[in-house]
Amino acid sequence: MANTGDISVGSVIRFNGELCQIVEFQHRTPGNLRAFYQAKMRNLKTGKSVEYRFRSGEEVEIARVEYKELQYIYKEGEHYVCMDNDSYEQVHIPEALFGESSQFLKEEMKVKVAFEQENPILAEAPTFVELEITYTEPGIKGDTATNTLKPATLETGAIINVPLFVNQGEKIKVDTRNFSYVERVK
Repeated sequence: MANTGDISVGSVIRFNGELCQIVEFQHRTPGNLRAFYQAKMRNLKTGKSVEYRFRSGEEVEIARVEYKELQYIYKEGEHYVCMDNDSYEQVHIPEALFGESSQFLKEEMKVKVAFEQENPILAEAPTFVELEITYTEPGIKGDTATNTLKPATLETGAIINVPLFVNQGEKIKVDTRNFSYVERVK
């Protein structure tokens, strides 16, 4: 057992029998009262967020989580099939674990998956992906003065907003955390 001093943002703990990931974690000392830790956690099974106050020094059960880098191969129904590059073992990862960032997954991309024992509990797409624009309205040369955006459809089917000067057929870099355009790729 660990105590509250061992927890940080991103830690996975077992709280009330459920696996939860720490999203926010702050140490507070209000006036002359005892110090406590304010935690905002996301239940990994249901996706719901919950806030809880831990006393300083309170014992918590930190889950043993192993992170692996896998290669995304293809989608099969509601699962993504990923391969371990060391053992060539194929693992089925539920689509819900990737969340909204699954719309940017392209075959042969490296994804990060967290396992507790043999069960996948978390999955992350790469932070930045390079994708080709399959459709967008034509851009006009010199249209860089304003910060105006237009919708663009990417090769994976995702739609994001891009600047006016970006054209169809160009490759762009996309941030999968907030689904935003970063830059054009040469």
